[in-house]
Amino acid sequence: MKVVAFERSLQGTGASRRLRITGKTPGIVYGAEAQPQLIELDHNALWHALKKEVFHSSILDLEVAGKSQQVLLRDVQYHPFRQLVLHVDFQRVDAKKKLHTRVPLHFMNQESNPAVKLSSAVISHVLNEIEIECLPSVLPEFLEVDLAKIEAGQTMHAKDIVLPNGVSLVAHVEAENPVIASATIPAGAVADEAASGAAAEGEGDKPAA
Repeated sequence: MKVVAFERSLQGTGASRRLRITGKTPGIVYGAEAQPQLIELDHNALWHALKKEVFHSSILDLEVAGKSQQVLLRDVQYHPFRQLVLHVDFQRVDAKKKLHTRVPLHFMNQESNPAVKLSSAVISHVLNEIEIECLPSVLPEFLEVDLAKIEAGQTMHAKDIVLPNGVSLVAHVEAENPVIASATIPAGAVADEAASGAAAEGEGDKPAA
């Protein structure tokens, strides 16, 4: 995904405020053993880009003054109540160094899960993203989580995710192995089932006429 930015020479609260009045958003690019670079971006284009999942989880081609560099979006500061982006941070990518970043989880086959269809189970997504490490060349846009076989009362953990070659969970996620999804039967469904069972037993106890 390509992002066009422009060099920015002025900094400070006043300069940033004036920049925003003109429909621009201040930002910075840092990392890869190079000097930080002040940039500005068109606010409307940035606002629409931020609504796309891929903008947050993939390597971006950032063009500044005609030169392109690969970056990751690292931080976004929003206005507390206005639809306004105050500042963005991008980190340069080194092709030879592993990245530590978060990628979205896409949950698959939830509707066709037998526990959902037959037992009224509800599958909750506990995490919507996970932290991984890999070289930039194999960074996935998202990871799929197959919910086809999770049963009522069961949970899925981070280690249950099938990772692409060259991709691994970061050390603390590997150690903690957090829950990413769980399947439960709502109390109402359990009560209904119990009531149905009791009614059936009651009918069986009635004397024949």
